[in-house]
Amino acid sequence: MADREIRDRLHPIKVYVSASERVKIEHRASAVKLAPSTFMRSLALGFEPKSAFDKVAITTLIKLHADQGRLGGLLKLWLTEKKGDGTDASNVRSVLQQIESLQLELAHIVMTEKKRL
Repeated sequence: MADREIRDRLHPIKVYVSASERVKIEHRASAVKLAPSTFMRSLALGFEPKSAFDKVAITTLIKLHADQGRLGGLLKLWLTEKKGDGTDASNVRSVLQQIESLQLELAHIVMTEKKRL
């Protein structure tokens, strides 16, 4: 029930940080959707917050994967249709451009996450 305890606002524990450290702390606190003081208190008490970014990235990757599957299915359908029964080449080019765009977006997300780790 530590969350329901009344906090002593008259006797805070001060932590002196540089400007760059403050920015890093605020950024990391924001990533897990906590106030900087709550973030620091939680860490000091042994809590290991999970990044909200991970959930956002995974959700985005799932959606992109589904989009790529859908576009790949459309392309396969066009390629396997009888000659003349499929769609025209401009539609195929459009699907290929969408697939390429999704691949670039996936690569960007993966590289951003890799740098963060």
